Amino acid sequence: MTIHIINGPNLNLLGKREPHIYGSQTFEDYFKLMVQKFSDVDLQYFQSNSEGGLLDYIHQIGFSSTGIVLNAGAYTHTSVALADAIAGITSPVIEVHISNVHKREAFRHHSYISPQAAGIIIGMGLNGYDLAVQHIIDQNKRPEKMV
Repeated sequence: MTIHIINGPNLNLLGKREPHIYGSQTFEDYFKLMVQKFSDVDLQYFQSNSEGGLLDYIHQIGFSSTGIVLNAGAYTHTSVALADAIAGITSPVIEVHISNVHKREAFRHHSYISPQAAGIIIGMGLNGYDLAVQHIIDQNKRPEKMV
């Protein structure tokens, strides 16, 4: 079982950027904890500030990954291309946001990703990634898989 975690723009700044919203832990440090917690799963991590880089990676892994956990950052609210990429692949995608986007600026309330996602986790902090990974694992233990 291989699960890919993909972070979009500015998420490389976790731990430094607006810690009152995103916390003070880097994603790299958090990912190490996830690898330990989910030791039976091959977790892969990719981050890009480039929309094209995210698209290329989704195309590369979107037919072979057991599941994808995607925090597209600001591209969530702007990228029809990412929505189309997710619609075109077979691996299920769980959309994750660290903060509760509905308590923030109005432009963050719309997601192009959500209609294509198998599920959405919002406002649970970094724990949202754990919840998404666990959901993918649980779904793949069932005879009927998520859509």
